[in-house]
Amino acid sequence: MATQYEVEHNIKPSSTAPRRRKVDMSTFTSHLHNIAPESSTPTSTSASTSSQHHNNPHATPNPVDLAALYRLLQDQMGVLALSAPTDENRNFLNSLIDSLEEDIHRPPTQIEGVSQEFLDGLDRVDRKKLKEDEQCPICAERYLDDQYCLVVELPCHHSHRFDLECVGPWLRSKGTCPMCRKEMGKRREVVTKKEEEEEEEEDDMDGLYA
Repeated sequence: MATQYEVEHNIKPSSTAPRRRKVDMSTFTSHLHNIAPESSTPTSTSASTSSQHHNNPHATPNPVDLAALYRLLQDQMGVLALSAPTDENRNFLNSLIDSLEEDIHRPPTQIEGVSQEFLDGLDRVDRKKLKEDEQCPICAERYLDDQYCLVVELPCHHSHRFDLECVGPWLRSKGTCPMCRKEMGKRREVVTKKEEEEEEEEDDMDGLYA
């Protein structure tokens, strides 16, 4: 399966390259698009196809659909945990699995994850800024072992870095940083809106004294 970087840069993966510990989220992505067509990009053929399955574009997924989404993500984290190279990585993955278990048994009323636009806008980490032994907290693979690594830095902290293909499904479904659990996207939108309101108030005050 091609990585996000290979897809974006139209690079064909080498058949001789060693198999890496990565999550295979093709089924997760397909299910996400089916229950939340607004999460797909309008220019995507698959997006327009999935949207046709919904008569009401504002419909929200039912609890069964949501539970299935979190189960798909949990299963992939479980696969990685079985082959975790260190206790630290296994414990981290198990903490994510436990968090998803709560969502499976008590699904939220809607998908709380970030938008694809937010995901695409995350800061990419330049390969030159990556340390030789730096690795993804989820797959535990060293970034620089991948010739075409695509590493993103979350806005909560400069050290919270992940392979995009590893953290993407978590962010799309949960909307929080896997490490500190701080909300992504929603909190940033609230701050931006507040700043805009303050700027408008300042403009109004300036108008009074003009």
